Amino acid sequence: MIHVTRTFLPPQAEYQKILKRAWNTGWMTNRGVLVQELEDKLKKYLNVPNIIATTNGTLPLQIAIKALGLAGEIITTPFSYVATTSSIVWEGCKPVFVDIHPEYLTIDETKIEAAITSQTTAILATHVFGNPCAVEEIEVIAQKHNLKVIYDAAHCFGVTYKGKSIFEFGDVSTCSFHATKLFHTGEGGALFTKNEELHNTLFYHHNFGHKGKESFQGLGINAKMSELQAAMGLAVLPYMQKIISDREKNIAQYKAELTDLQFLKIRPNTHWNSAYMPVLFETEKSLIKTIKQLNNEGVFPRRYFYPSLNTIPYVEGKKLTIAESISKRILCVPLYSGLKKSEIDKIVHLINTSI
Repeated sequence: MIHVTRTFLPPQAEYQKILKRAWNTGWMTNRGVLVQELEDKLKKYLNVPNIIATTNGTLPLQIAIKALGLAGEIITTPFSYVATTSSIVWEGCKPVFVDIHPEYLTIDETKIEAAITSQTTAILATHVFGNPCAVEEIEVIAQKHNLKVIYDAAHCFGVTYKGKSIFEFGDVSTCSFHATKLFHTGEGGALFTKNEELHNTLFYHHNFGHKGKESFQGLGINAKMSELQAAMGLAVLPYMQKIISDREKNIAQYKAELTDLQFLKIRPNTHWNSAYMPVLFETEKSLIKTIKQLNNEGVFPRRYFYPSLNTIPYVEGKKLTIAESISKRILCVPLYSGLKKSEIDKIVHLINTSI
């Protein structure tokens, strides 16, 4: 079977060798030496001033909302994984959805100002499939209206825009290190900010609010990464060049052979990470027909993102034509390090004969 992705697993012996260091100390969590080492190596790899490693990629969104003291309305995108919206609701705020750009698939920055009200406190936008939002235009809007900016950068490991890490934009950026992601720690994530004071607030929020062992400087929850997760990250990190190179080759083959489908348009001045291979069909009917044909032959792509988040039950969302249309017609086809040329040939043939 060929699934939409396959977790990259480093040689087991390499993982166990790193993990043995934690075994020798008996220090499994509470920011042990492996977590600290992983953070240091990731700062260098990503060229960012700081990072807080976390146990998953959703808690960073919730912590960011809390740390920025947000309330009221948060303008966001309907085209993202549900965690983007659910984190807003979970923290007692109201998501206000703005439609997306039909080619970049990120929030349409030209429509944000019309959605701003006296209750608006922030913009929470997603860099979709690692494709950056219009970060400069969004910054201008945020400064004009005194709004905070959070970027859900779950897909953005290694992405740069105009030579800078995409994690440097906004007040806070978050990332996911889930097993399905380009870089992973099995389960995990991270928080990024350039503001040192805010970094301190994010840090104590992710660690119960601790200030040392016996005092507290504020409210917190438990979002700490474990040593077992960090060991996986340390074992995976040396293979990033191979992981990305393999995906780049896969994507080039797909684009050369899938001639009747629309592809994601990457924003200019972006060094993209080749994290996903989304394709757009003309109609939802054609997409569903293709999925059935692929499944019958043991190929399992994913409707990602579906449905449009303005339509989920626990939010109030008005109709958004582009996002709803895209979400019904988009499909992420298999993409991972180790995917064979012959397997892509099979997938392409099945798609081309179905549409």
